[in-house]
Amino acid sequence: MQSKHVVVWLDHTEAHIIHFNRDDAEASHLKSAGKPHLHVKASGSGGSGRAAEDRNYLDGVVDAVKDAEAILIVGPGFEKLALVKHMLKHHHLTAEKVVAVESSDHPSDAQLLAHARKYFVASDRMRVAI
Repeated sequence: MQSKHVVVWLDHTEAHIIHFNRDDAEASHLKSAGKPHLHVKASGSGGSGRAAEDRNYLDGVVDAVKDAEAILIVGPGFEKLALVKHMLKHHHLTAEKVVAVESSDHPSDAQLLAHARKYFVASDRMRVAI
């Protein structure tokens, strides 16, 4: 689907990607093959208490959004920031298309699309006014 906008909701286990325009939307989902993140760091142990990022997962998300003109990234934890850092390091042309990164709980795809449509109406209006 040719779309101007895309919204990505992701956590460390899955990504929901919705390409959309004014009339249509197309959703896809990616699963991480990596091990789950550790949430508790044992006292006296080395490391950050977090598993390494799943680069194949992040590359898959980037591949799914690279053709959009504007990207909104949302999610509940640190994975959205890991995606942006990964884009900046390895996919700078796609990173330039990211218009915002927001915290979000676990919305349905319909709720995610509604939020993104509302966001981009305001965002597009501001870009035209500048």
